[in-house]
Amino acid sequence: MNLKEHIVTIPNFPKEGIMFRDVTSLLDDKDTLKESIDSLIKVIGKTKFDKVVGPESRGFIFGMPVAYALNKSFVPIRKKGKLPREVISQEYDLEYGTSTLEMHKDSIKKGDKVIIIDDLLATGGTMEAMTKMIESLGGEVVKICVLIELPDLNGRKLLSKYDVESIIEFEGD
Repeated sequence: MNLKEHIVTIPNFPKEGIMFRDVTSLLDDKDTLKESIDSLIKVIGKTKFDKVVGPESRGFIFGMPVAYALNKSFVPIRKKGKLPREVISQEYDLEYGTSTLEMHKDSIKKGDKVIIIDDLLATGGTMEAMTKMIESLGGEVVKICVLIELPDLNGRKLLSKYDVESIIEFEGD
């Protein structure tokens, strides 16, 4: 199945000049949803890891079922002010602004091997922020898996020291 054909592109969202790749169209159909999760599990392969980390909100959608299927725990990373316990924070640049991510301070233990799962890799700012938080708590990012990569935005370059896998690429369109 070609998942790329099922992703809806919305021009000029959330602002002028952005081509938004809407992965929620993959959720509308049981077959594309299953293929999306199965594809992420396949690229993880035999990687040894302890936890799946996923950012709000689409990282939750794709990371949770992967964690469940592989019998691993899931660590949510949320936008500022959304988590109830003691947190660590990391500010980062987006393709269209800045934001802050937070995670519970006790969610990653020293030596935890972590896979990050998200829907999209663009400039790499969100991923870089997550890797910094994970590593500041003593965790090791052993793989980053995304459904979509936008290679023209060079996010992979920012993450060059990590094993990054993507399922679909949208180049310059």
